[in-house]
Amino acid sequence: MSKVDPVMTHHPDKFFIDSAHRTVDLESNAIFALHNAIGDSFAKACRLILATSGRVVVTGMGKSGHIAGKIASTLASTGTPAFFLHPAEASHGDMGMITRDDCVIALSNSGGTQEIVTLLPLIKRINVPLISITGNSESDLAAASDVHLLAAVDSEACPLDLAPTSSTSVALVLGDAMSIAVLEARGFTAEEFAFSHPGGALGRRLLLRVGDVMASGNDTPKIAPTAMIVEALYEMTGKGLGMTTVVTDTQQLAGIFTDGDLRRVMEDDLNLRETPVAVVMTTAAKTVTPDTLAAEALGLMERLSISSLIVTDHSNQLLGVITLLALLKEGIS
Repeated sequence: MSKVDPVMTHHPDKFFIDSAHRTVDLESNAIFALHNAIGDSFAKACRLILATSGRVVVTGMGKSGHIAGKIASTLASTGTPAFFLHPAEASHGDMGMITRDDCVIALSNSGGTQEIVTLLPLIKRINVPLISITGNSESDLAAASDVHLLAAVDSEACPLDLAPTSSTSVALVLGDAMSIAVLEARGFTAEEFAFSHPGGALGRRLLLRVGDVMASGNDTPKIAPTAMIVEALYEMTGKGLGMTTVVTDTQQLAGIFTDGDLRRVMEDDLNLRETPVAVVMTTAAKTVTPDTLAAEALGLMERLSISSLIVTDHSNQLLGVITLLALLKEGIS
């Protein structure tokens, strides 16, 4: 087992905090400087992406490759089909993944990365648009590009000015800026975004509808307006939702009877077996339609401090009931 140099382990906390502050300041300044570098070339790059009928192929080597992968992922999740292509693998067969309908974004801080430069004649041969992001406007990659985006930095955050730090941060922000600009130009919606993220909490919030989780059919508590309050109690306890709907013979919603209505009945000392539920029900029941977003239904319940909503169609016919508990079980929060 290797020994740890004791000098390395005895730096005061301030040493690490000051180092972190310097890194954050250097990278923040580099990103801020990028603001003034965005202009006509950036707009042209966005137009090339929007005009691409195929996919956006993003490539880069080493640390730039990691940034390229993230940019490809962001594009793909925001409405622009994209994937990452490893430049070394491209030289050994994967170049066939690029079609004439595609667009290429190549990242290289120096603009002279050999694995990228090797691909330039092939990219030109199939005549696909090439967008480059480099820190050197005089580089081979910049010269070969249809659009060059300069992501130069004065210095890396690394005190040796060697490890890619500020330069990769700037390239990442530039890629994010392109992705968002293209997203906005497409009119990409939150629901479309959710289709790219169906497995996560965001997908559930944006894709799940009331109709997907509501109690319906025989699981829906319902009684007639002429039924006695005691019958309403049996229906409430039998269906376990803490309420019952009140519907006409044609299944039109007439009202709702809840545990709150029951408390008022007990306070007024009404006869449960002789008083029709129509006398004590709430007629102004809050309703939603089956295509209402589950998250929207949850928000409505929270604002009104209620635990359920009646689901009806546009003609006020009863379809079901959606409860707060059902939404929480689905992970809607």
